[in-house]
Amino acid sequence: MTTPATPGAFDAIRMQAAQIGLFETPILHGRLTGGETLTAQLAQAIRARRDAADSLARSNVGGWHSATDMLDWGGPAAAKLADFAVKTAIRMSHFDGRDARSLNWEVKMWANISPPGALNMSHAHPGVLWAAVYYVDMGTPPSGDDAGGELFFEDPRFPVPLMRMPGFRMLGIDGQPQVNERRWPTQAGDLVLFPAWLRHGVRPHAGAGERISVAMNIDVRG
Repeated sequence: MTTPATPGAFDAIRMQAAQIGLFETPILHGRLTGGETLTAQLAQAIRARRDAADSLARSNVGGWHSATDMLDWGGPAAAKLADFAVKTAIRMSHFDGRDARSLNWEVKMWANISPPGALNMSHAHPGVLWAAVYYVDMGTPPSGDDAGGELFFEDPRFPVPLMRMPGFRMLGIDGQPQVNERRWPTQAGDLVLFPAWLRHGVRPHAGAGERISVAMNIDVRG
């Protein structure tokens, strides 16, 4: 038989709790200082390749996408950029029982040229550890506030709660509803490294001129 509670017996009970973030998604946003010559040489090589080779159809809409063999035609600037990207990936990587610096790293590299209105649909890079993008030329921003063309990342968890209750969002440690998409402003000379499984894309370029970027898949062989 359950003994009924005395009225007011639980009134003094309080809960103490702390909200904790869990399972961090690492993104590194860096900038090459003194890299103007490297960036200019990349732009020259990419435009020359665009004039000589047709575009691949991948996530790009309205823009030119090279094959993933840029290390074969991008010259010393492309090789140096790949070296920077691999060193960045090594800094962000841990392998149980092995030194990341001793492993055999490889890079697949390609270029994108986006005229006004071009975009990249949301996608991921399966089968590799890291993805990276280097910004060569941002084009000319429009006169309005929204220049477009931003890299964006999608929360990989967000489709699950939406299937249960559209409009539901968890509160973050800042007390605000967590966003399902995060836009990532960048400038020429910026390098962004992120897990290859993280879905990402590029918003439509709303300015003038061409936006040029170099994308990379970075992995360990064997």
